[in-house]
Amino acid sequence: MSIELQYLIFAIFLVLLQMVLQSVAGFLTIGLKGAVGSRDDEVLTTGIGGRFERAYYNMLETFPVFAALVLIVHVSESWDTTSALAVQLYFWARVAYIPLYVSGIPFLRSIAWVVSMVGIVMLAWPLLGQVT
Repeated sequence: MSIELQYLIFAIFLVLLQMVLQSVAGFLTIGLKGAVGSRDDEVLTTGIGGRFERAYYNMLETFPVFAALVLIVHVSESWDTTSALAVQLYFWARVAYIPLYVSGIPFLRSIAWVVSMVGIVMLAWPLLGQVT
């Protein structure tokens, strides 16, 4: 299995981890009564619960693009050292993003986000040369 596919699997588990973290943080924020209800009026916008939720949604915004690019690299057999570095940059930046966002460190959080975007661009850029 290529390193690109391995990191796609790692990223899937990261999405699942973030889902659990934001669910637990939400439960701790709104309690049992809120968690078992419809939650129509409950939106986690403050505190640590809101931060976990927003970090999770941010991951959901970037993950589909990352996954699609990894699959395109795999299907087109375009993997190389650049794509291997790209998936590692994306994944580890996303790992770092979680505690940086939850702890409220704005500048470093932004750097982690930019590094993950660099990973995505590094995956996409070589593929543009293959478009005919």
